[in-house]
Amino acid sequence: MTDNLLLTFNAGSSTVKIGIFKVDGDRPERIGKALVDFGTYPLTLHLKEGPEQFELPLKGEAGGDLAELMDEVFRELNKHFDLNAVTSAGHRIVHGGDVFDGPVELTAETIAKVQSLTELAPLHQPQALRMIRAIRHLRPALFQTGSFDTTFHATQADLVRRLAIPRAYHDQGIKRYGFHGLSYRYVAGALVREAPDIANGKVVIAHLGSGASLCAIENGESRDSSMGFSTLDGIPMATRPGWLDPGVVLHFLGPLGKSVEEVEDMLYHKSGLLGVSGLSGDTRELIADGGSQAQEAIDLFALRIAGEVGRLASTVGGLDALVFTAGIGENQPEVRKRIAERLLWLGVELDTAANHSNALKISTPAARVAVYVIPTDEERMIAEECLAILNSQP
Repeated sequence: MTDNLLLTFNAGSSTVKIGIFKVDGDRPERIGKALVDFGTYPLTLHLKEGPEQFELPLKGEAGGDLAELMDEVFRELNKHFDLNAVTSAGHRIVHGGDVFDGPVELTAETIAKVQSLTELAPLHQPQALRMIRAIRHLRPALFQTGSFDTTFHATQADLVRRLAIPRAYHDQGIKRYGFHGLSYRYVAGALVREAPDIANGKVVIAHLGSGASLCAIENGESRDSSMGFSTLDGIPMATRPGWLDPGVVLHFLGPLGKSVEEVEDMLYHKSGLLGVSGLSGDTRELIADGGSQAQEAIDLFALRIAGEVGRLASTVGGLDALVFTAGIGENQPEVRKRIAERLLWLGVELDTAANHSNALKISTPAARVAVYVIPTDEERMIAEECLAILNSQP
């Protein structure tokens, strides 16, 4: 089994991230990672193999069914890894709706069910489907699985998932689902290893990246989350607004005469930190800039996150720990500091030196709420779920 390889695919709207894992028994070990950014031209395969990094130019394009591009990507990867040893592939799929409650083998039947959920995630679901079909075209016999961002939140109570709209629409599937579930599942598991005395308590995890959300967990299970029906909801993000009064959308569509397409583009790509600052959706650039609009964007980010921590704490009836994860959460002490300053009333107090060094535990000994920084690993979660399904085959 030591020579078997497993690939993971995380296909976003503008990138595809590929994980390369060696399978030793029932445990995947990462041996490489790759990224193709569809927003750059010509396309380049960014590959990391151990300590070495490679920039490999690609001739293909990101349009169409991706089969031709992925064929080229596979040829490049095969120069570094023996892709003949690949026995399985796992995919991240954003939406599982109420159809899936865990990872599944991707068969013609389950792929059709994934496609049926496209209306619930019109920007993300098609990307995953394109990748799944491209890999099926290149490797028809390859065992493939799908891991869903929504299924971790299936443990939330119906009351939490309900929107205050006519019941008939709720019954049609218009409800709060929650996202970033692969990240939350991984961090919840890591918390068991790193802080077992806290792991079964009342915990809020803040997944802060270009897409960002928070999740309240209790006994390791999701109880509430900031994202609801779509990935637009919750806290402000790099280019998405987070919570927005529905009246604003009606105003855009009515008096301002915007089309649905224009509003959709604005909400997904031109709002959030980018919209407020007029400069960038990257918190590193905003902090470095120091201008008033840039600082306002960061302060709004911190304000909304702190408010959401309080709301989530009310759902689970208290707060034992706050965990920061993902690109911003793991690496930006200034953002964590601004959030924590707004949560002093709740018992959040950071140790300045520990926060500055991105230590595992960054709260002071006297703080009522323990605060941790735990790196997430969605690709490893996909790999572990894929391997579990593969090993359960008769």
